[in-house]
Amino acid sequence: MTATVQRFDVAALPATPWKNGGGSTREVACWPAGAGFDEFLWRVSIASIAASGPFSRFAGVDRVITLLDGDGVLLQGQGVDHRLDRPLAPFAFRGDVALDCTLLGGACSDFNVMTRRGRLRAELQVLHAGAALPAAPHGLLLAWRGAWRGAWRASGQLLASGRGLWWADAPQAWTLSTNDTDAALLAVLWHQETP
Repeated sequence: MTATVQRFDVAALPATPWKNGGGSTREVACWPAGAGFDEFLWRVSIASIAASGPFSRFAGVDRVITLLDGDGVLLQGQGVDHRLDRPLAPFAFRGDVALDCTLLGGACSDFNVMTRRGRLRAELQVLHAGAALPAAPHGLLLAWRGAWRGAWRASGQLLASGRGLWWADAPQAWTLSTNDTDAALLAVLWHQETP
C-alpha cells in the first residue's frame, strides 16, 4: 500500500471559534479524513486560547498538548495539576478527565494531538536537530521553527517554518535534517495499540 503525503500550511488553516468564546481551533488533519469527533482515530489541531474556562471532554481519547507560544495555562481537575508554561514541552492526559484551564497571562496557542484509545498510540517528539524516525503507519510533521529537509523514500521534502505534512495507512520512515540553530519540529507517530 502506498501512502499519500498531504502537505499543509498553518497560516492557511481556517480558524473555528469555540462555542464558549474562549478561543478558536485550526484543525490540521484528522483520520479518517472528514471524520467527526465520535469517529476519528486521530486528530491534530492548533488552538488559540484567549480566556480561562473548561476543556472539552472526549471519552475514550488520549490527548497530548504542547505550548507553542504565550504564557501558557494551568490545567486542573481529577488528579491533574499541571502548569503548561514551557514552550515545546508535551503534556499527556486522558481526554475523559474534566479539566479547568486558567490562563497564566495573555492569550496563548498550543498544539493538540488526540488519539482514539485502544486503537492507536501516539508518540510526540519535539526535535531540535536532525533525526531518523522509525516507520509508522500514521504520522505528522510540523516544522515550527527553521527549515527542515525530510527524506521519504527517494524523494526529499522541504518543510519551511509553519508548514508540515502528514500520512496515513501505510508505514513511512523519515530522515530529517536542519541547518538552523534554533530549529524545532513536532513529529507525531501513531502505532497500532497492542492488546
